Amino acid sequence: MNSMISYTRPDGKTVQGYLAKAEKQIGSLVILQEWWGLNDQIRGVADRAAKAGLTALVPDLYRGKSTVEAEEAHHLMTDLDFADAASQDVRGAVQFLAKLGGKVGVTGFCMGGALTILTLTTVAEVAAGVVWYGLPPLEDVDASKIKVPMMAHWAMQDQLFPIASVEALEEKLQRAKVNLESHRYLAHHAFANETAQGPGRNPAMQYDAAWAQIAWDRTMRFFGTHLA
Repeated sequence: MNSMISYTRPDGKTVQGYLAKAEKQIGSLVILQEWWGLNDQIRGVADRAAKAGLTALVPDLYRGKSTVEAEEAHHLMTDLDFADAASQDVRGAVQFLAKLGGKVGVTGFCMGGALTILTLTTVAEVAAGVVWYGLPPLEDVDASKIKVPMMAHWAMQDQLFPIASVEALEEKLQRAKVNLESHRYLAHHAFANETAQGPGRNPAMQYDAAWAQIAWDRTMRFFGTHLA
């Protein structure tokens, strides 16, 4: 049931992605990777969403590339055209899932969280979005274009996305009257990534099982409300 598939972008180009199908689907979800690429960890997130009733598609934004090295991940992320990814890769994934029936949401982690926000400003077919500890430059966010419910999870001890930048984003979203449910956790960046632990982890990132479960439960309830 879970496998790599190909789908078509609005401009006609073909993209690959990892599709995890729910047996009893209540909605669908585009899941956007961290800067590491389409790896086993993010496939696991898609599998977990499918078990909860959300058919999930993870676009291969790096076109087959992935890494475990922060320097290479930064290089891959820097080379990514975020505007093209949101308007083409992600929108194509949303349109693919919509053809399966039901509403489609979007969620993403770190780099994928930033891309989720941009997607909410550009892809009209999305019904709801959840951001995990990632945001784009504030000047790139046209909050007036976000017309759907949005949830966000932030880490208070995040060194990559400081809470001050989160507060600036929240203020901009509030001024635009975005339907925002925002949560903060006494945790570090990537607190929901179970691979961010052990002696080889990036020092700026730290998994926290308790907060990760709470945030996941909130996310599933949110999508259950807005996609069912």
